[in-house]
Amino acid sequence: MPRLGHVILYVSDLAASVEFYRDVAGLEHRFTDAGYAEFGTGATRFALYERRRAEWLTGHPVLPGPAGEIVLLVQDIDAVAAALRGRGVALLAEPADRPWGHRTAHVADPDGFVVEFAQEIPRARSRRGHEAPADHRADVAGGSPGTTSAP
Repeated sequence: MPRLGHVILYVSDLAASVEFYRDVAGLEHRFTDAGYAEFGTGATRFALYERRRAEWLTGHPVLPGPAGEIVLLVQDIDAVAAALRGRGVALLAEPADRPWGHRTAHVADPDGFVVEFAQEIPRARSRRGHEAPADHRADVAGGSPGTTSAP
């Protein structure tokens, strides 16, 4: 089975996007070379590539985004959201618990791609065809604070 090696976004302004992902998203900027910038994100590499150079790769013009989302896992979404607001970054969505097991907040990068900051929390519902763990099913049934049930 293939494994995911890179996620590369085609961006209109490489410098502005490097600044966003380094200074706002908090990713470790590893290097920039020939219109390509890479960040330290573990086993899967996250990179940016100048949109104007992407035609060389694809053989035709690359249409601008936003048509995707980047999800960055964090330990404390409320602290991250407060830090983003403190830096003057507009949140597209304030922190909210999601039934799939994340508490999320969203911002837009310089090209309009959605960047989701997500904190893992207990799932409020199981995936179709799978049961939630017994201890979590009790929390959902009891309607404990901070959980969201699916319609």
